Amino acid sequence: MSTLSHLFDVLTTPGIIIAAFAGVAWGVVGSSMPGIAASITMALLLPFTYGMQPSMAIVLLASAYFGAEYGGSIPAILIRTPGTNAAAATVLDGFAMKQQGRAGEALGISLYSGILGGIFGLAVLVLLTEPLSRLALSFHPASYFALGILGISVIGSLAGENLIKGLMAAVLGLMIAAVGTDPVTGLNRFTFGSPELLSGIPPILVLVGLYALSELMTSASEPAWDKADAGAAKIKFPSAAIWKRIWPAQLIGMIVGTIEGVTPGAGGTVAAFLSYNEARRWSRYKDEFGHGAPEGIAAPETANTTVSKTALIPLLGLGIPGTNSTAVLLGGFLIQDLIPGPMLFVQHADIVFDLYVGLGISVVALWVVGYAFMPPCIWLVNRPKSYLMAFIFALLVSGVYAIEYSLFQVGVALCFGALGYAMRYFRLPFLPMVLGVVLGFLIESNFRRALVLSAGDYSTFLTDPISAGLLGVAAIFVIGSIVGHFRARGKAAQGASNSHIVKGHS
Repeated sequence: MSTLSHLFDVLTTPGIIIAAFAGVAWGVVGSSMPGIAASITMALLLPFTYGMQPSMAIVLLASAYFGAEYGGSIPAILIRTPGTNAAAATVLDGFAMKQQGRAGEALGISLYSGILGGIFGLAVLVLLTEPLSRLALSFHPASYFALGILGISVIGSLAGENLIKGLMAAVLGLMIAAVGTDPVTGLNRFTFGSPELLSGIPPILVLVGLYALSELMTSASEPAWDKADAGAAKIKFPSAAIWKRIWPAQLIGMIVGTIEGVTPGAGGTVAAFLSYNEARRWSRYKDEFGHGAPEGIAAPETANTTVSKTALIPLLGLGIPGTNSTAVLLGGFLIQDLIPGPMLFVQHADIVFDLYVGLGISVVALWVVGYAFMPPCIWLVNRPKSYLMAFIFALLVSGVYAIEYSLFQVGVALCFGALGYAMRYFRLPFLPMVLGVVLGFLIESNFRRALVLSAGDYSTFLTDPISAGLLGVAAIFVIGSIVGHFRARGKAAQGASNSHIVKGHS
């Protein structure tokens, strides 16, 4: 009865409902502008979550993630420009349907596939809550240290093709995490006499600078996107025949989205393209793919909205963000002095429950917002790009300043924006650096606490069963990443050699 009464309290309290609707609305509108990805849409909200109640702030950000994964399909279908990376798969058949005069049908398939993916992903997320909460009671400092090492070990899968660049970014993140006060001795480290750095560099400044400000700097040098036809942007509910045709593709999207969501480093983009390929593989209409196949929209859109829910599993359960968007959501937790991970279910079970209820409300919100916010999305897409970029920049700077009314923090965020721009230029991934920033304190503090409790005995990390298990999984990740890296280099070298031989014969 306590759960039902809590559910009733949440549903009769307007705060969570407003946060869910506002998050979805902002996510849809933000990601409908090409180049403003889900992580950037969420990063724009981060400074404004200061002062909010924790449940409202987390629901707002998580709902924005869900709404953004759907919103990216709007410009993908209407102007052949994906609003998010995951929506790139939707372009293939979505724009083809628009050219055939079926834009409303394509938008409808995208919306209802997104709603279906959201429902399924939420169910998977909720079902895994109890096992994780039972595990929470068994964690000690050695276990938390091993958990941090596990988080760092997934860098190989997050670094893309270049493992060395991923490691460089991670080390840079660990260096940033070391700024401030020593967690054990209380000595100042790398503060250079600045009192503003005594408490370290807030992760929110790193996230806003890397994701949002660097994206604005990059977008400023790119050409404007095309204009959308407002008359063609009326969502049409899929017919019974279309539902019968697309449900296998939606099922594939849900399965792939679940697997990719719980896998660190995968995310919505990988899930969208994998589900698209599998839908084409199992479809009876293979020849229509790329020319306006409804399955080509249903599969990736179901997959990426499923990921927006299931990607929260490693974040909530282990404190490890597997995608850029969950890294931003992690920043939202830290702003509220909440540490995602095993103890979250024990110390703040009510906030986890509120999050689940808010995510359920966000599914309803997507249905309402999907219809109501289509005209504003089209209006935004048709505005001059320079005006939009200037507005977003002003919003970011004012939001960062409002955190502590500090120009110093604005300067720090701008510096990280410039760093993010340079990292984009040299193709250094962001997520390993964010992991280093977030997990640096967790690793260092718990490593030293474990040694204090064991009187300096390093074997405590192996005698603790949870720590030993997590370190073993981390070793598998590291070895797998190294092997995969050298295999990729070998294949590339072999391909180059074969190309040289062919040219020589010709």
